[in-house]
Amino acid sequence: MPSPAPAPGSTPPPAGAPPRTPWWRTGWARVGFVLAVPALGVLNAFLGFLMLVLALVLLWWGNVWRKRWKATATVAAVILFGAILPPAPRDRTSDTVAEADEKARNAGGPGDPSAPAPGTNPKVAPKVPDYRGVRLDRARKKAEADGFTVGDHNASDQGDAIWMHSNWTVCFQRAGTSSSSTRTIDFGAVPTDAPCPERDGEAIPWPPMPDLVGATWKAAQKKLVALGVRPDRAHADTAYVNDQLPDEGEYDKWQVCTHDPARKQPVTDTTWVRLRLSAPDNDCPAGAGRDNGSAELPDRDDDGDPDYHDPFPGDRNRNSTFPDGLSGSSGGTGGSSSGSSGGGGWGGCRSRWC
Repeated sequence: MPSPAPAPGSTPPPAGAPPRTPWWRTGWARVGFVLAVPALGVLNAFLGFLMLVLALVLLWWGNVWRKRWKATATVAAVILFGAILPPAPRDRTSDTVAEADEKARNAGGPGDPSAPAPGTNPKVAPKVPDYRGVRLDRARKKAEADGFTVGDHNASDQGDAIWMHSNWTVCFQRAGTSSSSTRTIDFGAVPTDAPCPERDGEAIPWPPMPDLVGATWKAAQKKLVALGVRPDRAHADTAYVNDQLPDEGEYDKWQVCTHDPARKQPVTDTTWVRLRLSAPDNDCPAGAGRDNGSAELPDRDDDGDPDYHDPFPGDRNRNSTFPDGLSGSSGGTGGSSSGSSGGGGWGGCRSRWC
């Protein structure tokens, strides 16, 4: 039933007032939170970061601003926060311990990590232990136990941050004393499997790939292990596309025709080595360094078995894998039996026919 109309002359009930917007969701409040980022960041970087997070939440949650205004305000908040952060130190190079020792022997200067700091009594100044070659996490623990405030950095020219100390090894160290007389030491480290650079901040001297062409697989493996390549990172392949490697251990005398990486290329701790081999009965393909395994050995009957190890070089229906004939064949030349007779030869298909 419809509601009765109000009596003539009566006053209609007032309409409900719209709900008030909370102050922290107004436009001016959002602007204020953005401007508070650098103000709090000057007092404390962590407080500035919290204010930045809060400002970004308010800018994007329930905000009716246009998307480009939100993006502009977000970029401004981040820039304001970054502007008040202290600059990161850029010059972190340091002398090696050996160089510092040499300086101390020649001039007795403060370059020696075991030399006393200026203004201290040389009789009571403790010596700085040599932490070089020690895993970084252990070196830090020992140095802290020895009373040092410890810092570390990447000693290579890459400048990558050090995340897991247990995967790095100390190459360089520099000891000193802060303005508050605190003993400090800074370690330059590299990944554990990497060699130390000649100087702190220089490139890691990865060993170059030797020339392994002509060496046997077994001899090449020994050279790679001596180079620091793990055995599971060396992979054997055939130099000819229609050739096949025998079982492991049976191609130790096969010779290397090409390899990747090429000669003189750096071999890092993440390098995988691929050696393309040829059986002793065959020479390497002509232009082996250019065809990348696309050359083929002679195969007169085109049965997938190269002639050099095909027991039936003139019979297309029989090869080393199927000496009694390929499955489904009705017969073959040269006295081959049918594929259904005997049922032998199933040692696992290794030809192009299956």
